[in-house]
Parts: sequence; structure tokens; C-alpha cells
Amino acid sequence: MSKIAFIGLGMMGAPMAHLLHRAGHSLTVQDTNSAALERFLLEHAGAVAGASAEQIANNEFIITILPNSDIVELVVAPLLPHLHAGTIIIEMSSADPMRTRKLADKVAATGAKLIDAPVSGGVKKAIDGSLAIMVGGEDADVLACQPILKAMGKSITHVGAVASGHALKALNNYVSAAALIATAEAIHAGKAFGIDPATIVEVIQASTGRNNTTENKARQYMLNGAFNSGFSLALQAKDVGIAAALGEALKVNMALGKHVAALTREASAALGPKADHTELYRYVQPD
Repeated sequence: MSKIAFIGLGMMGAPMAHLLHRAGHSLTVQDTNSAALERFLLEHAGAVAGASAEQIANNEFIITILPNSDIVELVVAPLLPHLHAGTIIIEMSSADPMRTRKLADKVAATGAKLIDAPVSGGVKKAIDGSLAIMVGGEDADVLACQPILKAMGKSITHVGAVASGHALKALNNYVSAAALIATAEAIHAGKAFGIDPATIVEVIQASTGRNNTTENKARQYMLNGAFNSGFSLALQAKDVGIAAALGEALKVNMALGKHVAALTREASAALGPKADHTELYRYVQPD
């Protein structure tokens, strides 16, 4: 079993760290939320709190799953002087791929390595260990991390060089957001025509318009007004913004991507930082 430092015990990170503990790995954990940290330590015998950069760096693997690149860089910066050759940082946040490339270079200069391994599937799949994980990095480094990744995910795909995982995660979340918006608009239009919303979802789900929203979100979180899927609108807006910016940086015309980025950003600002991303349903057609 491996010695792992795990940084970020949020809604996704805590169940992922739990799976690593269940698999028998030695865990040093860290989170700025003291309540989340204390709860994890109480529930996981043998896990210890990482009190210093030296303690965190003294592990074979360091996993980070944090809100954005700003925080990732703030967390990794104090580790750099203490990293050991052969240590691998597994960066599992939804981060900016351009910034991930630069961070990987800084880590490599210490003799350590960084791979990016963002996840898709939400809290439910984080809990049952069936996440999809998109991995970017050198072949040998990705291979070394396979036992750890397999403890947390069911579909693990090496998608390319370092930062490729972050790029593909942002693009995936853009496609997901576009489908959610299109589905929400279709439901509202069909309802205005006199069709029952549940019937609209049922027919789209059985037809060519089928998507993740019709399968896993519309009935479960949108039509019933629950809006509690566990993935925030602010994070979705961030991810779609990363995808649109990536297209611009690479000189790829993403006209729809820019529109979806603007709409999710506006919705997040209007609905507030605590809004669930499924609340786009009520934003695109307020009652």
C-alpha cells in the first residue's frame, strides 16, 4: 500500500479519500475546513492531519482536489522546496490546463512529477467509486498511479500529455452544460405548448436528444424543484469558462461555447454562490 497525502475534503474529495482509506492506503489529509478535517479523522482510524509542507511532501503520492487553479497553485507552492524525486502529485481538480502545464514544469524541476486526473460523475459516483477519470501525463507516471486511481474510479482513460485531462474535463463540462440548457429550454417550450414536462423528458430520453440531463437530472433535480444535485453552478460556470478560453487560446472558434460560458456566468452571478447547477432550469425561463 502507498503513502498518500490527500488535500481537499469537500463533497467530492471526502468520499474519494474514504475509498483510498478503505483500500488500505496510509493517508495524511489536509483541508482548510477544520470541521471537515476533524470529521474525516474521527471516521478513519490511522489517518493523520498534515500540519506542514514537509509532512505533506514526505509521501509517495500527493492528491489535490480543489476548487480552481488559483488554490491549487497556492497549495503546491510551499511544497516545492520539500518534494522528493519520484514523488507524484495527482492533480484532480477542475483546473485551467494552460496553468497546469506551467505548474507541472515547476514540479518537474524539483525531481518530482505531476499528472492531472480530473473526474466526472458527481458525488454519487465519488461515493461508490465509479468515477470517470481523465488522466494527462507521462506513460510511466500514469502507470504508477493506476492502483490509486482504480480505487476511486471505474473508467480511467489516459488521454494524453500532462494537462490533457484538465483540457478534456473542461470540454466535457461545456458539452454537459450545453445539453442541460438545451433540455431546459425544450421543457419550457413544450410546457408552454401544453405538453406535460415529465412526458417531454420521457420522450427526449427515448429519442435522439437523450443526454445526461434527461437521464440523471431533469426528473431527479429539476422538475421537482429540488435543485440539489451536489454540483454548484459556480463551478460549472468556471469549467465552461475554461473550455471557452481554451478554444480562444488555441484559435478554435467555439461560438456556442462562448454563449454557454456567458449564460452560465450570468446565471451564477444572478442566483448566487450556493446555487446548484440544475437551477439553470429556472434561470433560462423564470416563472
